[in-house]
Amino acid sequence: MISSLMAQAQDVLNDAELALCQRVYDHVISVKHIETDAEREDTASRIIQSFQHGVKDEDSLVRLLRGLATLGTSYCRRFDRPP
Repeated sequence: MISSLMAQAQDVLNDAELALCQRVYDHVISVKHIETDAEREDTASRIIQSFQHGVKDEDSLVRLLRGLATLGTSYCRRFDRPP
């Protein structure tokens, strides 16, 4: 994950929780071919925030991130803006 976000997350997540978020991050980055730092940071932030708000299951986090990405893309298309 983005190193600055990992440092912040370590203050509130234990090692097992951080490892789970890291696995989700690695999976989402790989599947979605996310390459820019801005997109990577946004993805890491969403994972950590979702986890902190109660989405603690790895599969649920992955599904949520897929849904958010789809929603963002369709929302942008609806208003003729690039995602």
